[in-house]
Amino acid sequence: MKEKWSLFSQNKWAQVLLFTLFVFVTSAALYFSQKSVIAFLLLLSSLLILHYLKLKKITKWVVAAGLLFILIPFASSGGPAFQSYMDVATMVGIYVSMALGLNIVVGMAGLLDLGFVAFFAVGAYSYSIFATPQASNFMPFGTFPLGGESFWMFLIIGGFVAAIAGVLIGIPVLRVKGDYLAIVTLGFGEIIRILFNNADRPVNITGGAMGIASVTPPKIFGMELIFPNQFYFVTLVILLFTLFAVIRLEQSKLGRSWKAVRENEIAAQAMGIPIVKTKLMAFALGASFSGMMGVVFAAKQAFIDPTSFTLMESFTILVMVVLGGMGSVPGVILGAAVVTILNLQVLTELTNWINQLNFNGVISIPEALSPAKMQKFIFGAILVSFALYRPKGLIPAKNKVFDEKKLKDAIKKKSQISTD
Repeated sequence: MKEKWSLFSQNKWAQVLLFTLFVFVTSAALYFSQKSVIAFLLLLSSLLILHYLKLKKITKWVVAAGLLFILIPFASSGGPAFQSYMDVATMVGIYVSMALGLNIVVGMAGLLDLGFVAFFAVGAYSYSIFATPQASNFMPFGTFPLGGESFWMFLIIGGFVAAIAGVLIGIPVLRVKGDYLAIVTLGFGEIIRILFNNADRPVNITGGAMGIASVTPPKIFGMELIFPNQFYFVTLVILLFTLFAVIRLEQSKLGRSWKAVRENEIAAQAMGIPIVKTKLMAFALGASFSGMMGVVFAAKQAFIDPTSFTLMESFTILVMVVLGGMGSVPGVILGAAVVTILNLQVLTELTNWINQLNFNGVISIPEALSPAKMQKFIFGAILVSFALYRPKGLIPAKNKVFDEKKLKDAIKKKSQISTD
């Protein structure tokens, strides 16, 4: 069996053929079924299988783009659950982008941030205030709400405002490390949430606990984006930009500086790395991606209030990073997707199915053990099992391995050229 598996793992074309067959079968099953969560999840899992195929990176990117932009939306459109599937996929994209931003702070720079959802809130409120009549309460000029065309401008503004918030939070917390850093960032996250909750008097800026409703939907070429399948493509484009930026940052001089600070701050400082600047850049860049997705979230939901940005949301995003593998970009994507799909679809569908069996008298469940009450327990048990069997994450981070002989040869050539 091991010999057959080793032969299959070395045969690239056999892998491609089996992968193509898998994608075709799952796509057909999803398209022709009225509603099949299993087929939808299997089709999404094809992206994970693609990651492990022995293909060139450019080939993987092209195939992944085809799956995300064409095949998954088309296969999901065959039944009445189309918008439901697209809503879940959109939320996955939002949380993946936020998890990638937090991965910069926690995974690469080693700064434990428990208030990351605050930047998500900053982005969401920056658009919601001006996309509703709320801004007219304190703005002496201008006509509000702004049109849906302003959404695209607010993607940049939301990211920029969140980056400034990241720097403002980062400056005072740079004096502390470890557990104290976690406590301070947790406090700042709660401060921002409470600030939005109470900023309805004496001037009503955020709507307070009542939130902000009727947020203007985005517009592009005169068409309003109000359905989940439309927001899916917007989220996907921003996610691809985030992914490209994070990968480039990881491979840059700044990314190596983050990792050096994470491993040993004193040694990094001795090597000439500016510690303050490096940490602030991690806070700012990580926050900016979260702020951009906050704008998308506000436009998609058309209503926001402080209950959407609780401490539990920060913990959930941190769980995504730790579960996937801190510092690992593919791992964080997988961790965010797993946690989001478990919360929004798998456990919800399982709860509805068990409730239906209980209602029809097939099984009898005591009220104290009702599925709705046990949903968080099941989620926690799944996370514990993941942590026990994959302590380094689903896809652990791998440092780039250099060939020592090639490095020595390159150094010799440089020395010879300098002496000549």
